[in-house]
Amino acid sequence: MPSVQREASYDVVVLGTGAAGMSTAVFAGLAGLKTLVLEHQSVIGGTTALSAGTIWAPNNFIAQSLPQPDNYETALHYLDQIVGDNAPRVLREQFLKCAPLAIHTLHHQANIPFRARPLHPDYHTEVDGAVLTGRAIETLPFDGRILGKQFSWLSDPIREFTVLGGMMVDRDDIQALLNPGTHIKHCSKILLRHLIDRLSHKRGTRLVMGQALIARLLHACRGLPVNFKLEAVTSAIEYENGTVIGMRYQHRGREQHVKCRHIVLAGGGFNHSATLRSVLLPAIDMQWCPGSAGNKGTTQALAKDIGAVYGESHHSYAFWAPVSTRTRANHSKAVFPHFVMDRGKPGMITVNQQGKRFVNEATSYHLFGLAMQKAAAIPAYLICDAGALRRYGLGMIRPGASQKALQEWVNKAYLYCGDRLEELARQLAIDPAGLNHTVEQFNLMAIAGTDTLFQRGSTAYQNANGDKAYTSEHGLSNPNLAPLTQAPYYAVKLYPGDIGAATGLACNQHAQVLNAAGEALNGLYACGNDMHSIMGGHYPGPGITLGPAITFAYVAIEHIRHNT
Repeated sequence: MPSVQREASYDVVVLGTGAAGMSTAVFAGLAGLKTLVLEHQSVIGGTTALSAGTIWAPNNFIAQSLPQPDNYETALHYLDQIVGDNAPRVLREQFLKCAPLAIHTLHHQANIPFRARPLHPDYHTEVDGAVLTGRAIETLPFDGRILGKQFSWLSDPIREFTVLGGMMVDRDDIQALLNPGTHIKHCSKILLRHLIDRLSHKRGTRLVMGQALIARLLHACRGLPVNFKLEAVTSAIEYENGTVIGMRYQHRGREQHVKCRHIVLAGGGFNHSATLRSVLLPAIDMQWCPGSAGNKGTTQALAKDIGAVYGESHHSYAFWAPVSTRTRANHSKAVFPHFVMDRGKPGMITVNQQGKRFVNEATSYHLFGLAMQKAAAIPAYLICDAGALRRYGLGMIRPGASQKALQEWVNKAYLYCGDRLEELARQLAIDPAGLNHTVEQFNLMAIAGTDTLFQRGSTAYQNANGDKAYTSEHGLSNPNLAPLTQAPYYAVKLYPGDIGAATGLACNQHAQVLNAAGEALNGLYACGNDMHSIMGGHYPGPGITLGPAITFAYVAIEHIRHNT
């Protein structure tokens, strides 16, 4: 073995730098615990940095101030109906108890500001206890220049989520850029800022969504007893006499040894582990996964070496979204999740190879991904007419794209186009007669305002992602439905992409990792996607991975703090 370098002891070692790991570091630092954060990649952020950064935290201090305030009992009733017996009730009780405390701590002690959008519904608004706003919160945009040299630590966002060579945009920016005449001040401000950024940075420094969350957590660690090491690959957890005593890792060719009493696993889950996918997701191509390539299940493997076990998943091993893909010029794979910007909008449908609809296109992305697998609709085909494409875009294609730009997407074999539905069907190798019949049937339902097959547009959540202004203007009653009538017709292929792991290490309500006998492995904790989902593979609302990730990071540190 290479020479072993011994380091000072730490109270806590954190493995991973997504929202789970970074939150753990902040909570540990605020508690005065000497903390080491290890990341095996050369950048930080994990899948969080690629995400919208939404946090589902019922009964948070923002929700409590709304005209219809949230409360513990209402949120628990909602989760009980969605999750049921698919996960232990004690875990969601702990989550609902501690989520407000975790958010309050980050906001008031770590100076991380949060806001709730005016309308950001739970995904099952038809279920008693759902709310339309307050539970889903996000942090404000962040000036990456404040990080100084640490700005280079952040992983890049998904390229197709940026514009103008690296300018990040959130939903407010998108709406402003689509209507510049009524948002001159906002558009001018962000565009000028980006032009200035490009004089000294490879991309924009105005950070939004998940990038802003990671950057703020990193900034919050300044002045706290928290150290970071990137490109640090953990090789073993030292566990003796029923407790954690230390760990080993390799850093730039040298074997390092750390004495520590507590380790928190926050490695992001298994989604990029070929071995685990062959067991848990055997029919799903890894190239459809839009998550961080660093989520290889290595931290979970370390825990299993000392007796940890996976939790039992009763509904789904992963969380899902329909994705479209293309190969970039540098031969890398672009994977674009279709969350809410297109598939549930008026003038769009999704069909299988027979040209038939098989799903409510406006349902949550998780249920959409599950429906694709259940119906064996892989790939599925998201189809729209020219008007819908112009209004909403289609996957990686921006709204209002020029004919020249559209032809370039066709040449890249990402976009398919036909002057007639039969021509489009032949390009997609699907049944022309089936597609024609489906569109005729759908158009009649759209005019009537009722989807008699799949009830699209029948809930407040679905309507929130529709376009009421457009449908009202054209005399239509359902904000999710409009006929496909304007040639040419366009399509992209959709695949079920796993956006996160629902299956992780079995843990108790204190985030302690358990063995096969249900006993806690003393000193070992897990949160984020390394921890088995408290939602049992269900997806009740936006941010139900980041909310529990941050909350159980808080829970783990509180347990450490009170039992040290």
